[in-house]
Amino acid sequence: MNTILNKIGEIRLTPARFFGFWAILFTLILTLSSCSDDLDVQQSYPFTVDVMPYGDKITKGQTVELRFEIKPEGNYANTLYTIRYFQYDGEGTLKLVDGPVLVNNDRVLLESKAFRLNYTAQSSEAVKFGIWIEDNFGSTPWQQTFEFNSKDNGGEDGKNPGIIGPVVGPIKPIGL
Repeated sequence: MNTILNKIGEIRLTPARFFGFWAILFTLILTLSSCSDDLDVQQSYPFTVDVMPYGDKITKGQTVELRFEIKPEGNYANTLYTIRYFQYDGEGTLKLVDGPVLVNNDRVLLESKAFRLNYTAQSSEAVKFGIWIEDNFGSTPWQQTFEFNSKDNGGEDGKNPGIIGPVVGPIKPIGL
């Protein structure tokens, strides 16, 4: 035992050995204390929805196609999306292309991140409805309001606004 203590006493303590010892000790403590058996798997990702441009005029019986694409910030295979809508003004039906007709405030499962909706006007008045898309993790839903004006409605006096009729009478230039 005396020989081992003499050998330890003969070893010169250099700055490299001193800091190396503490670096190894710190690494060992950090490695042993940070182990965890729990995996941190993120399932819910924020998402946006791209809507292709669409016309804003519609007449009774006319159908307008709306195209959507859901774009999540991450990818989790088991994420499901649902759609629902609420009609504020006008009358009409909203239908998933190759799918069911949507009922006000009922959720319907979307089978794809890219989908199309057909809105068919059933009245000649202006139309306004909102669409909500949600995922199955309860994250913040995406929402957008769609408004369509009737092609049949004119101005308050029954004439179409923006159309200038013929000028009757003598024409006097401005500024003379």
